[in-house]
Amino acid sequence: MLKDITIGQFFPGESVIHRLDARFKIIFSVLAAAMLFTAQNFMGLGVAAVFIVMCYALSGIKFRMILKSLKPIIPLIIFTGILNLFFIKGEEILLEFWFVTVYVEGAKTSAFMMTRIITLIIGMSLLTYTTSPIMLTDAIESLLSPLKKVRFPVHELAMMMMIALRFIPLLIEETDKIIMAQKARGANLDAKGLVKKAKALIPILIPLFISAFKRANELALAMECRCYRGGEGRTRLKKLQSSVLDYLALGLVLCVFGIVIVNNFVFG
Repeated sequence: MLKDITIGQFFPGESVIHRLDARFKIIFSVLAAAMLFTAQNFMGLGVAAVFIVMCYALSGIKFRMILKSLKPIIPLIIFTGILNLFFIKGEEILLEFWFVTVYVEGAKTSAFMMTRIITLIIGMSLLTYTTSPIMLTDAIESLLSPLKKVRFPVHELAMMMMIALRFIPLLIEETDKIIMAQKARGANLDAKGLVKKAKALIPILIPLFISAFKRANELALAMECRCYRGGEGRTRLKKLQSSVLDYLALGLVLCVFGIVIVNNFVFG
């Protein structure tokens, strides 16, 4: 079901990961992504994956949330695996059937790329799972604040990004409600065939677009009623403050990154 998709959701908690400064968590996410793309073998990828799993264990996020975060990208993972499996050539043949030839190098590359994508999505999901949208907005604005000197609309950009992120679970929930309502009215949404499936989407997409524009208009009116004028003169209930824990976590992430780089030179 669509309600199982957890992209953009925040799960409150008091864990060590929840208490980290949102700015540092964004930096950690960027470093984790760089770590995964820097890894050149399964050993380096395994080090990064173990580190991300340890972060999940410290955050208290349940294991089923990891599986839910992967649901939307399962087709992408399968497609990536198939492309690498059948189009990467090599010297050692693993399987040969009719006009299809699978090489050992293709199988290894396919497994490596699929593991990298899965680990990347899991790692990026932890950021939104443990950080509220308001804190993420403030963190992005703080990190991009040097661009204000060239009159770049930092606050507006951060606000738009967080509103879009927050709208994802709302639209998923709204889509699920529309599907149930249309089925209750007798709509055949389980039709077979490409053309019939496309026609079956019309009773879902039209109400969804109307609802999305309505929500956006209500949000704009609410912001205007509260005299919202952007970041100038804006105060915050909770200010971002770094602590010793944040710098210790940064040192740990850099150490793991260093292990991955050393592994590339030794075993790459």
